[in-house]
Amino acid sequence: QVHVVESGGGLVEAGGSVRLSCTVSGLDFGGYAMAWFRQAPGKEREGVACIGFNSNSAYYTGSVKGRFTISRDNAANTLYLQMNNVKPEDTAIYYCAAERVGFCPGSWYLSAGAVAAQPAVAVWGQGTQVTVSS
Repeated sequence: QVHVVESGGGLVEAGGSVRLSCTVSGLDFGGYAMAWFRQAPGKEREGVACIGFNSNSAYYTGSVKGRFTISRDNAANTLYLQMNNVKPEDTAIYYCAAERVGFCPGSWYLSAGAVAAQPAVAVWGQGTQVTVSS
C-alpha cells in the first residue's frame, strides 16, 4: 500500500525560507509526476507545484512562481519543495501526492486558474504545517 510522509514545516518569518520533504513508499515513485498541494484554513486544497517523472518539467501555481522550487530524488523516493521569500498567505498545511503517471497533467499549464487537488493516487499523508509570521 502507498504510504506518504511529509516533513520540514514550521514557523518562519515573512521573507524567510523553508524546505519541505516528502517520502513515498509502496509506489513506483520514479514513474509518476509528483505534486505539492496546500490547504489553508477555511479553503479548499489546491495545487502548488508539479514535477514530471524525470525532472525535465516543472509547473507552479501563479502565486508561488519565482519563489518556490520543486525537485525530486528518485533514488530516495523523495520529493522536495524549497520555499523562498515566503509570505503570510503561504500559511497552510502542505501535502504531496502522485499526480499522474509520467508527466504533469494539462491542468498545470493549460489554465491560469488554481489546480484542483485530484491526483491519480489520492493517498494523503498527514501533511506538514507551514506558518508564516508577518
